[in-house]
Amino acid sequence: MKLIIQIPCLNEEATLPATLAELPRELPGVERVEWMVIDDGSTDRTVEVARENGVDHVVRMAGNQGLARAFMAGLAAAVDRGADVIVNTDADNQYHAGDIRELVAPILAGKADIVVGARPISAIRHFSPVKRLLQKLGSFVVRTLSGTAVRDAPSGFRAITRDAAMRLNVFSRYTYTLETIIQAGHSNLRILDVPIRVNGPTRPSRLVRSIPSYVRRSILDLLATYLIYHPTRIFNTLGILFLAPAFLLAARYLYYAAVGEGTGHVQSVIASGVLAMCGVFMLAIGIVAHLLAVNRRLLEEVRYLENSRRREGSE
Repeated sequence: MKLIIQIPCLNEEATLPATLAELPRELPGVERVEWMVIDDGSTDRTVEVARENGVDHVVRMAGNQGLARAFMAGLAAAVDRGADVIVNTDADNQYHAGDIRELVAPILAGKADIVVGARPISAIRHFSPVKRLLQKLGSFVVRTLSGTAVRDAPSGFRAITRDAAMRLNVFSRYTYTLETIIQAGHSNLRILDVPIRVNGPTRPSRLVRSIPSYVRRSILDLLATYLIYHPTRIFNTLGILFLAPAFLLAARYLYYAAVGEGTGHVQSVIASGVLAMCGVFMLAIGIVAHLLAVNRRLLEEVRYLENSRRREGSE
């Protein structure tokens, strides 16, 4: 059983030594623990500092690709290097490395494919009241959309099995946290959370540079991800929202026509026709989107099988 702890990094020469100093080299039930840094186009000494502090693997991205792509590159590299379990943590040492044991315990017990570390949001003093509220609200929305029970969806402190890592796909460049939970929920991956501790802040967050920007980008990511997995629900709902008033306006015109007053209500017929065409158009888009979603799932399965064969061939 090999476990690789991966750390996506962008100009983390100042914070990385303290983060690495806290990481374990041994864990119960794990034969080997290795460390890996994913360098997302750093312009400082991040790579040199990583190697000086005993990092086993360094993956270098072609320029700054964004946190989500660095995360996915790390998963792929960890699988290629024989990891049975991958733990993802942040370079700013915000997550208490001593809780990695609790994070991987459900996976080692065969109870989960993905485990998310749930931070004590209400007790984190350096979180503003607005940020605490948004964290809780965002997690509620993700639970609703994904059908999971994860209490802290934005948490990046995670343990992932090799099989789950080969199934995950992230298309956002901004963050992987929300998208992967929704995907896991709709891919029937077993996902749990465990309470974890956090350390004090070492630098300002690079992901949440402003609350409005974070909210806007998170909402767009959630909508895009949900659209990928449930396009029929979205377009059928839009179709009904157009067709319902179209039906009411048509019924209104027919009523007035029946009582001999239809001449003055032709606008109802025009509005009803326009709304009906929009409704039918939405339903048609829903059918096409459903077919694309089916094709995407087939491609994901092909990708997973190819990764499995490549992994077996390298052993």
